[in-house]
Amino acid sequence: MSKSTPLLLSSTLTALLLAGCSAGPAPVSFKSEVKPLVDKYCTECHLPGGTGAEASGFITDSYENVMKGTKFGPVVVAGDPLSSSFYRLIAGKVDPSIRMPHGKEALSEVEIATVENWINQGAKNN
Repeated sequence: MSKSTPLLLSSTLTALLLAGCSAGPAPVSFKSEVKPLVDKYCTECHLPGGTGAEASGFITDSYENVMKGTKFGPVVVAGDPLSSSFYRLIAGKVDPSIRMPHGKEALSEVEIATVENWINQGAKNN
């Protein structure tokens, strides 16, 4: 075994590990990951007749309604969390007086990242 063999093996292993890490976050499922968060934090107010639904027109009972958005327009821009008011509102990237959910426990960093990754991955109904 030459002196360069361990270096070559080490370099190859490092490259393989880094390639695996650069694949990005695992796919996020609306049905199994995002919808439970919506149900936990949003649905109480954003059902037909709820205070949030009455104020904004945003109803969170289905993927289709989440993607429909509010009476003011869409809240999710597939592929662009920062253009998605849904993400900005739950991530606290707005005035604190309009952060969602109002008067309740904020989403955790992991939960916010889940929504962000779902939007980045195209906000698909999967």
